[in-house]
Amino acid sequence: MEEEAGITPELIEVRADERFDEARLAAYLRNGLPGSDQPLTVRQFARGKANLTYLLIYGDPRTPTREYVLRRPPLGPVAPGSHDMAREYRVLATLWRAFPLAARAFLFCDDESVLGAPFFVMERRRGVVVQGVIPPEFGGGENPVANRKLSEVVVDTLAEFHAVDPDSAGLGDLGYPEGFIQRQLQGWLGRWRRASHAPNPLVDELSLWLEETMPASPAPTLLHNDWRLDNMAVHPGDPGRCVAVYDWDMCTRGDPFADVGTLMACWFDPDEQSIILDLMPTRSRGFMTRREAICRYGRKSGRDISNMHWYLVFGTFKLGVILQQIYIRWLRGQTKDDRFSRMGQDAALLFELAADRRSV
Repeated sequence: MEEEAGITPELIEVRADERFDEARLAAYLRNGLPGSDQPLTVRQFARGKANLTYLLIYGDPRTPTREYVLRRPPLGPVAPGSHDMAREYRVLATLWRAFPLAARAFLFCDDESVLGAPFFVMERRRGVVVQGVIPPEFGGGENPVANRKLSEVVVDTLAEFHAVDPDSAGLGDLGYPEGFIQRQLQGWLGRWRRASHAPNPLVDELSLWLEETMPASPAPTLLHNDWRLDNMAVHPGDPGRCVAVYDWDMCTRGDPFADVGTLMACWFDPDEQSIILDLMPTRSRGFMTRREAICRYGRKSGRDISNMHWYLVFGTFKLGVILQQIYIRWLRGQTKDDRFSRMGQDAALLFELAADRRSV
């Protein structure tokens, strides 16, 4: 039914090229986790696009004794500092105490002979993950009340997360919050320079604008760094109730508006042309407009949102750079996937959108 409705199923058989030696894993985990002395069945979560995520089922798969989730980096070379399983484990081993929507991590392994890469194991949280399409249980996009709740829960949960005291979460020394947004900006400008294939005067103009108008950051908070609706799960019976937040491998401390800008960059209003595949169903009837969402975050967090347009532009610029990075890999023959052949055009359109959003 999920596939017929155009919705990716939650679990699939492990993809052929993403399999591993399950017997070796079972032996490594045996007696290290409650229930791990039982027979192990492994399935794969279908939705992940970067890190690979698997469900570990102990006992009879129809009536499991225990279930856990295993996370590991994607196959192939991994850029330094990205897909950091040790960081994600460190965060999830303690964050759950102060922010219960974060699943608890139990075990980390950096012995690559077990799986071929570092990995960690955490608890399983059940809920509905909403991607670009609102699922049938919430009205398939036709229920404005459910749609409104989905738009509110992604904002409210972010404000709740930003209210967590890093010290109380055991993460008071995570990252380097001083100068965070400056380093972020310079890092993304560098990524653009390395991925560009032709001069783009608009990007040069945007880069200068971002550097010259960068606002002073508020007091630092914990940051997720990839906050979107599809990185959380909501209760099957209530789209306004978050039950879990996922993908913590880039968690750090820094400017909280960086998270808001990431979220708002892919929040398209009904009258706004989407340039990339919708990451969130923000045009659905009843969904808050982007401005409403920004104002709601301001009210919930108590923060001054008067400089939010800068973070919106920066977030949109980052999306453009990401597409350009994918496109240059195709252009250089590092990937043969022809779906990437138009991403250079899409990146250019995102830079135009970023420029337009300076006046939002």
